[in-house]
Amino acid sequence: MKRKAKQLADTLVNIISAWDSVECIALNEAALPDTLDPYFALILDVYHTGAIPESEARKAAYGNSVAAFETSSLQNKDRFFVGELPVRIEYKTTAKVDEVLDIADSRIEQLWLIKDSGTYTFYRLQRGQVLFQRSAWIDGVRDRLSRLPDEYWDQMREAHQSKMEHFLSDLGAALMQGDNFHYLISSAGFIKNACVLLFCVNKRFEPSHRGFYEQVKELPMLPGDFVGRFESFLRSDPEMTPERKHGIAQLIARSLVSF
Repeated sequence: MKRKAKQLADTLVNIISAWDSVECIALNEAALPDTLDPYFALILDVYHTGAIPESEARKAAYGNSVAAFETSSLQNKDRFFVGELPVRIEYKTTAKVDEVLDIADSRIEQLWLIKDSGTYTFYRLQRGQVLFQRSAWIDGVRDRLSRLPDEYWDQMREAHQSKMEHFLSDLGAALMQGDNFHYLISSAGFIKNACVLLFCVNKRFEPSHRGFYEQVKELPMLPGDFVGRFESFLRSDPEMTPERKHGIAQLIARSLVSF
């Protein structure tokens, strides 16, 4: 992390950790690239046990350098700039994290409540750089995440395989109808769910969309022709017609279903 970004992160952590209900503050990997990277953002996940200050009090606490401050309708996500650095702070209750984790590791019959949201929440819990912790809560969470049962991964794979097949069907229908908009939406849904399926096969949590491209290609277990077909599907040139992309999508889907 660049020195300027680290200084800002340290300043914000000192402010937020002073609130009694804050249990843990973790830095998202989006802050690791150079600050000139268009994907750069200083994102802090703040896990808390009780009430936090209201949005106006939080804005004042962040300091006089804050510009373009906005908060979500639920007041659990703050966005602003400090100089040219974009900052996002997300507030999450430890009770909600514990509830979702309980479903994943010991109440599998209720997995339908969370499976549509994917595994990115767990990725952030597992991979965030801990900058502050009041107790060993985050250590316990990470230990549980490392021991999720096979049934969890099997059901998550099944859910995303079903979505992948659904989008593949839509892709074919859009091609037949000449519906370019639906074709684009279906293409994105197909390849995203194909990737998430592979993360589940490898018992890995899915990264942010930015991380899909590199991380999926580095998974230890992949169908033999997946990477080449994946790269071909993503190509955008005159030779890669919608018909050819649909054919490649069918090959990807077949290889994943039988994998």
